Amino acid sequence: MTTPFTAHPAGETICETACTHPEAVARARQALPDDACVEDASALLKVVADPTRLRMLSVLAAEELCVHDLSLVVSISESATSHQLRLLRAHRLVASRKVGRTVYYRLADHHVTLLIGNALQHAQEH
Repeated sequence: MTTPFTAHPAGETICETACTHPEAVARARQALPDDACVEDASALLKVVADPTRLRMLSVLAAEELCVHDLSLVVSISESATSHQLRLLRAHRLVASRKVGRTVYYRLADHHVTLLIGNALQHAQEH
């Protein structure tokens, strides 16, 4: 039995025959998100891809913290922590609440919790 795929030296596989599967193409096109959604998701993933921000998000998944405490946990200055938190807030990844003069940060919602948890779990499994 022959396979319709050919392996190339770079590890790529390509179809040996140029055939189209119209139903599969139509279903795939329907599943494709609109351009604005893809751009927003791409920007969000770029923000999460920074190791310092990913550490901050993983900590905030476990515990709501103020800037001072968060900076101690991730071992960066309070100024750098505040800067990173501004970026995370701008992308709706973290939320905050103020108690007196202290601001506490947490993950914005369950989507962010799942995103961070799944990314870290995936990395640990490989």
